[in-house]
Amino acid sequence: MASSISAANEIVNYFTTLPILELIAVAASLLYVLLAAKGNIWCWPAAILSTVLYTVIFYDVYLLMDSALQLYYLLMAVYGWFCWQKNIKSKKNTAKALLYSQWTIQRHSSIILALTLLSLALGWLIANYTPAHFPYLDSATTVFAVFATYLVTQKVLENWLYFIVIDFVSIYLYIEKSLVPTAALFSVYVVLAGYGYWQWRKQYKLQFNQDQSELYSRHSVTG
Repeated sequence: MASSISAANEIVNYFTTLPILELIAVAASLLYVLLAAKGNIWCWPAAILSTVLYTVIFYDVYLLMDSALQLYYLLMAVYGWFCWQKNIKSKKNTAKALLYSQWTIQRHSSIILALTLLSLALGWLIANYTPAHFPYLDSATTVFAVFATYLVTQKVLENWLYFIVIDFVSIYLYIEKSLVPTAALFSVYVVLAGYGYWQWRKQYKLQFNQDQSELYSRHSVTG
């Protein structure tokens, strides 16, 4: 009981004493996930803001690889904004709409195998040439997060399932490193990822039913 109260106090103290730049970055990150879950294109400006800020924040504390990773996320945010913009343009028939989609289990299985092998290879290099802790888990969360972010830009439903697993593993890592506030933040991400999956699945089913109705209508006319 005492440890729970101590952890709660630590979380409150952490977020109430955050530097303004980091506080904005955290808020922008949460806003990105929430808007992405709703399929709102404004998630990408929020992502751009958070990644720019975290690039500066991580570089300032000499977390150079984390800073470099944010540059990738920044590029993905710009790319995602471009891809989702097609939905708006399609209303004027100037571009093809980017629809929600699902990938087959076979496709995911092949990709998961490839990413796992890549994670093991990177983990081995980190374990043997750096003093990093949890090299294999750390590599896996990074590799899979990079891939899952791409899935978001393409509106692939399963991206949320990847992020749920990634976030759970991240929570374990952060607790092991006594980063309780960060673990709490990723607990929120797990909830938002579950919400995102539910929202996108609902939109995917609605989209599928509309496609079937249109197909039936065309068939009736030609018939």
